[in-house]
Amino acid sequence: MDQNSIETLRARSVPAFQHMIDGCHVPASDGQTLDVISPIDGRVLTTVARGTAADMTAAIAAARAAFEDGRWSAQAPAARKKILMRWADLIEANAPELAVLGVRDNGTEISMALKAEPGSAAATIRYYAEALDKVYGEIAPTASDVLGMIHKEPVGVVGAIVPWNFPMMIGAWKLAPALAMGNSVVLKPAETASLSLMRMVDLAHEAGLPPGVLNAVTGEGAVVGEAMGLSMDVDVLVFTGSGGTGRRLMDYAARSNLKRVYLELGGKSPNIVFADAPDLVQAAKVAASGIFRNAGQVCVAGSRLLVEASIHDDFVAEVAKAAQAMRVGDPLALDTNIGAINSQTQLDANLRFVATAQAEGGEIVTGGDRVLAETGGYYMAPTIVTGVTRDATLTQKEVFGPVLGVTPFETETEAIQLANATNYGLAGGVWTSNLGRAHRMIRAVRTGVMHVNTYGGADGTVPLGGVGQSGNGSDKSLHAIDKYINLKTAWIKL
Repeated sequence: MDQNSIETLRARSVPAFQHMIDGCHVPASDGQTLDVISPIDGRVLTTVARGTAADMTAAIAAARAAFEDGRWSAQAPAARKKILMRWADLIEANAPELAVLGVRDNGTEISMALKAEPGSAAATIRYYAEALDKVYGEIAPTASDVLGMIHKEPVGVVGAIVPWNFPMMIGAWKLAPALAMGNSVVLKPAETASLSLMRMVDLAHEAGLPPGVLNAVTGEGAVVGEAMGLSMDVDVLVFTGSGGTGRRLMDYAARSNLKRVYLELGGKSPNIVFADAPDLVQAAKVAASGIFRNAGQVCVAGSRLLVEASIHDDFVAEVAKAAQAMRVGDPLALDTNIGAINSQTQLDANLRFVATAQAEGGEIVTGGDRVLAETGGYYMAPTIVTGVTRDATLTQKEVFGPVLGVTPFETETEAIQLANATNYGLAGGVWTSNLGRAHRMIRAVRTGVMHVNTYGGADGTVPLGGVGQSGNGSDKSLHAIDKYINLKTAWIKL
């Protein structure tokens, strides 16, 4: 995709988006809309329906009816596979449009969006389409006069709440296995990044997904997200986002029908660099990329850099050099390395974190400020803070922005203690040439994903899930299917 093609797509007007309920586009029940503000320039891009609790109730009812009458759940696996494959093909065919639309909505740099959004979404849907007719039941080992069978059945209605940083990618992680197993779904996109995901829902219907099987309601989490969480007719709720929202969803489940709730709640992932790393210059470049790409708005971002004290100063200088070489700017420019912050609210929060870090004794090596304010957009320089202690805010709280806290360590034991010093446990990394040390760190650091001599890049064949306050359950891989099935035992006397 060249720059001219991107500019052509940028110039397109964006129509107003409505809900998708029972296969139809419908406005909010009270007619209200929300402005969509582009983080590129701070201007209104379009509007989406401002959903009400009644809208969510209608979408859930449509999903329940679709599930109960078997229009999707009772289809043969081969039939479901064909439709999901067509959906993936349509996403791929419309990838440039989807990627540019998404960037205009959430600010991810286009070079990343092309791969991480429509490309990843299509691959994920194909993965679960291929897997769905390979999920077998089981025969239990029993006495000869008994047949014990274990059936794997769809759970029913799945509610999916998706964040704004990678809506298509993360949306596909939830929608694809849920639909592959025969469930009906109600989707709630993020208020600040609904457009590409809603367009992806349109393509699902174009591919032949029956009405009511995939519904989508836009609007505020405090309204439509709460209505989903409190519904007595949602069987499983899946969510990626903040810990505060995750806690509320668990409370809603307790106050309603005790629906299962699976949460991916982000982290403060440690990237640990030992002096014996095989290539310290490369490690520094990857460390910079691992926190600053997508302006740090990545759940698994390596936001804590733990560096062996003997190389601390030189290594930080290399990371700063790599960060300063990254171009912050228009996310629709192919030569941009760091795009926009998603919203003014998020940018303000990032800057408060930097101010707090300074007040707590941290030293800013580079960045720390808003940049390109004259564009009207929301941009921030990649920021490195040294002198970050174990108890500092930058150690304990997720920023979700381009802010890297650096802490030195003396020994392997101290590195492990620092790595485990937060309540989070989503991802981490270690750089070392010592194979034994690498394995010790994998075992000792409490996290769902551990990288060795790299950071990021794990594909859909392996699970992504956290421990501690990073959540429960897994997205990606065959393990994700477990969230969307019920086990039913048949005990038959012969």
